[in-house]
This record gives sequence, C-alpha cells and structure tokens, in this order.
Amino acid sequence: MSSESFLFQAFIYLTAAVIAVPIAKRMGFGSVLGYLIAGVIIGPFGLNFIGDESRDVMHFAEFGVVMMLFVVGLELQPVLLWRLRGPILGLGGLQVLVTSLVFAAIALLLGLSWQSALAVGMILALSSTAIVLQSLTEKGLMQSSGGQSSFAILLFQDIAVIPMLAIFPLLAVHAVDHAADAGHGAGEHSAGLVTSLPAWAQTLAVLGAVAAIVLAGRFLVAPAFRFIARTGLRELFTAAALLLVIGIALLMTEVGLSPALGTFLAGVVLANSEYRHELEGDIEPFKGLLLGLFFIAVGAAIDFALIAANPLLIAGLVCGLVVIKLGILFGLARLFRLGLDQSVLVAFSLAQVGEFAFVLLSSAGQLGVLEPTISSPLIAVVALSMGLTPLLLLLNERFIRPRFGTRERSDREADAISEENAVIIAGFGQFGNIVGRLLNANGVSTTVLDNDSDRVELLRKLGLKVYYGDATRLDLLHAAGAARARLIVLALEDVEENLKLIDIVAKHFPHLEILARAGDRSGAYALMEAGVTRVYRDTLDTSLRMGVDALRTLGFRAYQAQRAAQTFLRYDEAALHELYAAHKDQRTYISLARQRIADLEEVLRNDREERWRERDAGWDTESLRDDVRRMMGGEIADSR
Repeated sequence: MSSESFLFQAFIYLTAAVIAVPIAKRMGFGSVLGYLIAGVIIGPFGLNFIGDESRDVMHFAEFGVVMMLFVVGLELQPVLLWRLRGPILGLGGLQVLVTSLVFAAIALLLGLSWQSALAVGMILALSSTAIVLQSLTEKGLMQSSGGQSSFAILLFQDIAVIPMLAIFPLLAVHAVDHAADAGHGAGEHSAGLVTSLPAWAQTLAVLGAVAAIVLAGRFLVAPAFRFIARTGLRELFTAAALLLVIGIALLMTEVGLSPALGTFLAGVVLANSEYRHELEGDIEPFKGLLLGLFFIAVGAAIDFALIAANPLLIAGLVCGLVVIKLGILFGLARLFRLGLDQSVLVAFSLAQVGEFAFVLLSSAGQLGVLEPTISSPLIAVVALSMGLTPLLLLLNERFIRPRFGTRERSDREADAISEENAVIIAGFGQFGNIVGRLLNANGVSTTVLDNDSDRVELLRKLGLKVYYGDATRLDLLHAAGAARARLIVLALEDVEENLKLIDIVAKHFPHLEILARAGDRSGAYALMEAGVTRVYRDTLDTSLRMGVDALRTLGFRAYQAQRAAQTFLRYDEAALHELYAAHKDQRTYISLARQRIADLEEVLRNDREERWRERDAGWDTESLRDDVRRMMGGEIADSR
C-alpha cells in the first residue's frame, strides 16, 4: 500500500468513526454499534471507499484486542480472581462446556464429522470480550451482579482459547492448507516455528510459551521497567510498554497461539507490579483507537454477497445461534441463583460469537479441521452476531429489564407501615442515610422507604428504622402518611424513579414540599423541568469542603476560605436556575455559562482584595493561633 493510499485509508476510517459514533451514541446505540455501522457504510458493500485491503486492516486492528486483553489482565489482581473463582470456574466452565456440546451435537446432526463438529462447537461457545466489556462499561453495568458474572464467563472463555488452540492440531483430518480461504478475519496468523512439528510437540510448544510468559513476567519484566524508569523519560517507558506487548504477540504467533491470550496472561502476571498503572495509562490510548478500528474492520469485512446469495441460510444460522445461546446462558445464570433481570442481562450480553472465533476459524482452516464451505458462512454468522449485540443490549435495556426488574422486586411484599411523621424519605442509600440521621439526631422523626431488601436488612441490624417498599407506589405513600406529612425527601439513586415519584406527589399530594437529590447538572435540570425548585447535587458541598481545606493548606485564613466557599455556593445555585432556562440551546448555554464563570471569578477576586484590606477585623481564633505560632517561630529563629 503506497503512502498516499495509506493516508487516504486512514482518513476514511477516522472520518467514518468521527461521524458515525457520536450519532450512534446520541441515539442510545453505544459506540460499538456506531463503529460497526461505519464499517458497513465505507466497506465494499456500502460506499466502497475501502476494498480488499480491509482484510489487511483487520490484521492490524486485531492488535486493539491484544492490547485490551493486556489491560484487562492488568486489572485482574489475585484478590479479584479469588473472589470470582466460583463464577469463573463454575458458571464460565459450564457455559463453555454446555454450549460447545450443544453446538457440536447440532453440527453432527447436520452431517459434519465429529472432529469438525467439535471444532464448530468450541468456536461458537465463545463470546466477544471487546464488544461486551465496552458496552457494559458504557452503560454502567459492569459492577452489577450480571455484569460481574458476564465478566467471569468472558474471562474463562479467554483462558479456554489456549487449550482449544492446543486441541485443534489433534483434530486435523485434512493435510490441506486452507489458510487463504479461512483467513478472512481478525485472527489470521501463521504458526511459524511449530508447523513442522508433530501434533504432540506443537501442544508442548504452546504450553512452554505460556510458561515462559509467566516466568518472564514475574522475574524479568519488573527489573527491566525499574531500569527504564530511572531514565526519567516518559516516552521511553511508553516504548517499553509497547515493546512488551508486541514481543509477546510475536511469540504467541510463532507457536500458533492467539497473541491476545499471551498478552492477557502477561497482564495477569503484572497485575501486582508497581508499574501496573503506568503500563495501563501508556497502553490505553492505543487500545481505544485500535479497538475502534477493529470494530470498523469487522463491519467492513461482512460478506454481504455471501449473505445475499444465501439469505435464509445465514439468517437462520444467526437467529438459531442467538436463540440457543440465550437459552443456555439464561438457564445457567438462574442455576447459579442470579436474579431474573441479571440473568437476562448475562444472556443478552453474551449471545453473540466473539472475535477469537476469527482466530480459531483461521487455525481450523490452516489445519484442515474445517472446509472453506463451512468456515466461510460461519465467518459471516460470527460478524453478524457481533453486530447484533448492541441491539440486543438496547432491547434488554428499553423493554425487558424494566419489566423483569419490577417483577423481581415485587417478589417480596412491602412492609406494613405503622407510623406517620412530618418527613418521608424515599431512598436510604448514602445520600438519604445522612439526611435521615441528621434529622433524627435533632429530634425530627422520619418515615423511611427503600426498595433494596439487602440494604433494609443491614440498616435494621444497625438499629435504624427503615421500611421495605417501592416509594413510587401510591398505596404505599398513603400508608406512610403522605396526606398529612409536611415534606418528602427524594433520595432515590435513579433519576427516572425520582421523576416518577415527583409526578405522583404533584398529582396526589400537592401540599408536600419536595427536596430532591440530583447526581449532576443534567439530573438537576430534569428535576427542575418536573417542577422541583429545591434540588441538591450529590458532590457539590463535599467538593466545596475539600476546596476550603485546600485553601487553608495553601495559607488562606479560615474565614477567607469559608467565605469564598459560601460565595461560590450562592452564585453557583443562582447560576443553576439561570442556566436552566437556556440548557436546551447549547450555543446560548455555553455563552451564558462562560459569562457566569467569569462573573464568579471577578466577585471572588474583588471580595478577596476587599477582605485583605479589612483582615484585622476578620481574625478567627484558629487563624490567630496559627499566626502567633509562626511569629513565635520567627522570633526564636532571629534570636539564634
């Protein structure tokens, strides 16, 4: 590829990403689907801006997956692995085993040999680590029980690729090289040094390479990075991080293993290294860009000519694949006692086939385990299933999770409420808990409602009176005495739940004064649109308190720092209401916000200068003691 052609291709890829991804995110589809759509649009079956060279880009883009697995490995400290050992070995192991056997049995029924059927089963058992982790992270679902279970399954799958690749040479039934036909994917690579070895020796070479990575990561890498760090050159450290990843990828390629698996193992070994955070920070920008390129290349590589020639076959295979994996994953999640909504999340997250399928299909083609007539349709099915994942997650988020989530919570009946108080608190998490304790400590009784059963039980053990129930239920509000209460504190963690509760209170209890929690400015504006004027942002007061301490540490007097914080708070609250009127017009909003920031800085500067002239009138005892100590220290020094 010439320099001019390379620059043109880079321009096309970057332009497609910059246009498609923000549009997809704005429409709620997530960045992954945006990248995939961009690839389809610019690919051979779209605008044809890129052609056969998309395969070469796919090989390059696979390095994004390599880097992602390295970063994932860096985050897997032994403590986390030990905590997830049950889901990893149990749920992850059963998923791979059951799914492999089910698809292998189906392949046998379709007439494949047992060797080819087993290979197909193992390939289709995998899911996309790249798409799932990125999608769950974007949606804030990684810390949920379903997100953690999905991560555990993906982790086992990634590890399982190692023995799968080691088994493939033992399944070879054709001494034919189909690499050119089967190598249409992200994982095309040759087995370099081990191709001439017998099957058992190839297996030993794979295991030896893995052992070498583990030993080198534990005993050699840390001293090497310590030596490089002494130079003080950040760019050299970045180069060393890339050298480590590329070197491991090359080693894995030479022994016929997936480079991504090798770097993943290296990341796990280095998870407790003192340079873990530096390595992660240096790799992260490259990882993000190359992952985006990988998703675009997947979209561009979908063979729509093959799909058009066999539309019913491909559609049937994709639908059958997704439905079968949904059923298996949901059943296993329920077997491991995940909640109904979390089981659905696991099933919809992992119902696709992953990027490692390209690696395994390439290896199977090279070894003669799969014929091109089998591998070619499977490549299209894998790519299409990956493209469906963001849509499946969106379907779950918009239509399925709200229903299953509500049904899961309703399994326990709401508590009977036997008291009425002037204050009702909806939500007793970190925010509502502090409000309630402050009121109770000052003799103000409250009626607290919370729909997290585990939290309710814990709070009761701590001696706090909390009722289990959904505060958005009208009958529960009546039972809590909303008709005679004076105010209600909305401290629910979900903005949508707060908005729903505001609507109910406005219709049925208009006399109640509403004090509502908001996570940020956008949440505050949503509450203000619903008619609430007393809105409290989560971190505002804590941030100001830290700012006061920072000013004090830098030598500001106590009354100066406190006065500056109070002025900031007063102006910021006024600006919040003023900017609310323009928050839907971005240009006006930004202009007005810039002006208010400048006005606040001017007010604080003028106040600081005025107070400096009147400093003697503003002494507080703490600052006076600090000044006396400094003066006494200076006199003692002078006397010496």
